[in-house]
Amino acid sequence: MVGKLITKDTILMEAIEKYPGIAVVLTGYGLHCVGCHFSNMDTIKSGAKIHGLSDEEIEFMLKDVNKIALESVKNKKLDE
Repeated sequence: MVGKLITKDTILMEAIEKYPGIAVVLTGYGLHCVGCHFSNMDTIKSGAKIHGLSDEEIEFMLKDVNKIALESVKNKKLDE
């Protein structure tokens, strides 16, 4: 995916703070990260694995969160 902003190695809370809209997607995949004290240390992949997601599900989740992140970046540029 061109312009991938969030990877499996991104720290969960860093991604949520930068792109708050992804919290809904993460929750939909079973990662209730907002407010979890591990979200400051866990990567997207480690958090997903802890919650039982397969590698394939993690890839789908990454595509979904990156769609939101890219849209956020585009909207921010339009506002400038």
